[in-house]
Amino acid sequence: MDAMQAIPADPSPDRDPVRDLDRHIDPVSIVPGDVWDAEPDPIARYRIAVLVPCYNEETAIAKVVADFRAALPYAAIYVYDNNSRDRTAEMATAAGAAVRHERHQGKGHVVRRMFSDIEADAYVLVDGDATYDAPSARTMIARLFAERLDMVVGARVDREQAAYRRGHRLGNRLLTGFVANVFGDTFKDILSGYRVFSRRFVKSFPALSGGFEIETELTAHALVLELPVAEVDTPYYARQAGSQSKLNTWRDGIRILGTIVKLYRSERPLGFFGAIGISLAIMSVGIAMPIFVTYLAEGVVPRLPTAVLSTGLMLMAALAITCGLVLDTVTRGRREIKRLAYLSHRPPGDEFERRDCA
Repeated sequence: MDAMQAIPADPSPDRDPVRDLDRHIDPVSIVPGDVWDAEPDPIARYRIAVLVPCYNEETAIAKVVADFRAALPYAAIYVYDNNSRDRTAEMATAAGAAVRHERHQGKGHVVRRMFSDIEADAYVLVDGDATYDAPSARTMIARLFAERLDMVVGARVDREQAAYRRGHRLGNRLLTGFVANVFGDTFKDILSGYRVFSRRFVKSFPALSGGFEIETELTAHALVLELPVAEVDTPYYARQAGSQSKLNTWRDGIRILGTIVKLYRSERPLGFFGAIGISLAIMSVGIAMPIFVTYLAEGVVPRLPTAVLSTGLMLMAALAITCGLVLDTVTRGRREIKRLAYLSHRPPGDEFERRDCA
């Protein structure tokens, strides 16, 4: 009897999970008779939702839907129309997206509604202006599941000079640097509108912002809770002809900066009020020094109003530091509640790993 032919082992036992998840099989190119010979797309077993907030994007929305349909053929694409005055909803419907509406004006309101309504294993959040690279979503999703992350940010790498409007590049760098000093140096593009989230991030995110400052809140939420996150470089293109940005450089920039300050006050109260208290104490001491010198030399206090002002400033300094200590305790309790809400959801891909191991 001839010896049985040995079955060769897998030549690559240590396969890269990110590479495996990032492989894409075009369903159009598969012949029905050969379907069993093709390796299935690992991403297909997950419920992927592409969320596209839109306001007057009739020029670009059809391309956005088509690009993400090609990159993620198994994903459900949702376009949320935010009171558009053009044919955005009609164009999105014709392109094959599920169109829904949010009446409260502002991107933050739309994101809150999307996160509340949609159930999925992973969420791709992208603007409807066709400036982001759809194929990069596969790499971002692959990394999310392979490394069990909660947020992957698409850091914009401009491919055209007109991709960024005047002042936007500098403003982004300044705001990113400020966030890095306040919450930690993790991201290099905190204002990117291209992100992938896990379900446990989406369902535990409070979403309190109403406008474009929602990106800052998303970033701060991840950094404050010290969630596992990553950043992936993605191409960034200029808007199509006839499409206009809804972002006002100065107005929205000031609102974003105000949001950062508010988040710092609410999430780092001891540092915020402590800095105010120390500043007031230094002013009090500076004003009081000449009075002490005069008193030691002559035994009198000739400038009583100045002495009262110095005393008032020192009392305010003590009050500010006390407020910081009290609010720091309150913030710790709020953070524990957020963490418990976050831990009530399974990590990315956990249900499939449990099923495979069973």
